[in-house]
Amino acid sequence: MRAETESERVARARGGDAGAFESLYREHVGRVYGLCLRMTGQPAAAEDLTQDTFVSAWKSLPGYEGRSSFSTWLHRIAVNAVLATRRSPRGRNETSLTGEDGNDMELVAEDAMDEATPIDLERAIGTLPTGARDIVVLHGIYGYSHEEAAGMLGVAVGTCKAQLHRARQLLRERMRMEAAT
Repeated sequence: MRAETESERVARARGGDAGAFESLYREHVGRVYGLCLRMTGQPAAAEDLTQDTFVSAWKSLPGYEGRSSFSTWLHRIAVNAVLATRRSPRGRNETSLTGEDGNDMELVAEDAMDEATPIDLERAIGTLPTGARDIVVLHGIYGYSHEEAAGMLGVAVGTCKAQLHRARQLLRERMRMEAAT
C-alpha cells in the first residue's frame, strides 16, 4: 500500500476530514512552533500562536488554492498571527519598547545577559530588535527569499535587506562582546 502524499491529505482535509488535518498538524506543528518561538522569544506566546495558526488554517483550508506549498501557507498564517499579536495593545506592551532611533528594542530578561551565562546564537537572535529578528528567522533560518519574507512581513524588499544587514551587524557585535568576556 502506498503512502498518502501531503497534497492528498490536504485535499482530504479541505473536504472536512479532521483525521487528515490532524496528520498535517503532527507533521508541521514543530516547525510552526519554532517559527513562532523565534519570532516572539516567549515559549508560552509561541504555544498560543501555534494553536491560533492551526485553528486559522483549519478555518481557512477551504480557500487554500495550493499556489504555494502547504508549509509556506502555514508559515504565512503563523507570521500573520505573530504580527497581529504585536499590533494588539497587549502584545505591544509585552514585547517591546521603542528606542531612541524609533526602532523596537526587545525586552531581555536580566539573566539572559548574565556574564556567567554563555550566549548562544539562538539567544543572540532573541535579543535582536523585532524587525531584524523577523528577517533573520524568515530569511536566515527558514530560507525564504527577501521577496517572500517582505511579503509575509508586509514591508518593502529593501527594508528586508536593510533589516538583515542590521541584524548581522548586531549579531556580530553581540558575539564579539561575548567572546571578549
